[in-house]
Amino acid sequence: MGVVRRTATPSIARPTLESVAALAGVSRGTASRALNGGVNVSPRALEAVQQAAERLGYRPNLAARSLVLGRSGSVGLMVSESDDRLFNDPFFAAIIRGVHSVLAAQGVQLVLTLAQTSGERTNMVRFASGRHLDGILLISMPGGDPLPGSLLSAGLPVVLCGRGTRESAASGLWWVDADNRGGARLAVQHLLDSGRRKVATVAGPRYLAVGRDRLAGWRDVLKATTGDAPSELVERGDFLAETGYEGTRRLLERVPDVDAIFAGADLIALGVLQALRECGRRVPDDVAVIGFDDIPAAARIDPPLTTVKQPIEAIGTRMAEMLMHRIAGDPVDPPWAILPTELVLRTSA
Repeated sequence: MGVVRRTATPSIARPTLESVAALAGVSRGTASRALNGGVNVSPRALEAVQQAAERLGYRPNLAARSLVLGRSGSVGLMVSESDDRLFNDPFFAAIIRGVHSVLAAQGVQLVLTLAQTSGERTNMVRFASGRHLDGILLISMPGGDPLPGSLLSAGLPVVLCGRGTRESAASGLWWVDADNRGGARLAVQHLLDSGRRKVATVAGPRYLAVGRDRLAGWRDVLKATTGDAPSELVERGDFLAETGYEGTRRLLERVPDVDAIFAGADLIALGVLQALRECGRRVPDDVAVIGFDDIPAAARIDPPLTTVKQPIEAIGTRMAEMLMHRIAGDPVDPPWAILPTELVLRTSA
């Protein structure tokens, strides 16, 4: 009987961190930092390590890395809004794109959650406290909400979307926002400079700093130019088209000679335009309209909407960058950011 000889199949060596470092011409420590967020690594070394890893087909062992670093490799994005607004307001999609671009580049998973009820918030704090998340990004937090403080007390790094104060940032509540008050000033000043004399506003909610700031910008300009910002020219609601529609109908009944409306958001402006059409007011001939945000629909509606552009995606990017620095223990000075806004002129004003 013949003998069957089995020849062992040669194993293919899996690329190691050391082989990546050797090919890139850097130390093992530099290669490790480059593949774990690029902290304290020069752009030249970072590019060399990334190219070497790609060439060798190197993939880090995420489970082992998590054990060594004591991290989960996941970051939470918590939104304090209804699911209807989350999935229908373009603002949130742009924020998430910005956040994801940073986290994906560093191999970090994004966990999206809604926090609508006190029970959901309690569960989220409990989940995050169990080290399932390395940090939390918070959006649409009402002023005075205890949730950010609860997360900080649980030892979780936190970055807020929305204006805080320098004092709150120094105490641990880092934040990123657009210059909402300054953007509102640009809009209202443009309306007055173009000859409008009775500029009303349909503003966002009181419970959010963004709603208060944009209304404050409207007041700043009117008080500086006319000495008064009468309450009869103000309607308030949520960042919804329904708010714009209903608020405009009430404004026209109360102050029929309104010749301009500053909407606290583009979604509000959509409702403003609808109400003006139904009431036989031409835009911009009879009433000029300016929104805020510059959502994609702003350029496509009839008439195209003049609006204040805020860098929504860049806000998400900056939030994620700050959180990753915080998780790594790197200093960020200052621990807050206000990004600029600009007026985009179209047909409506």
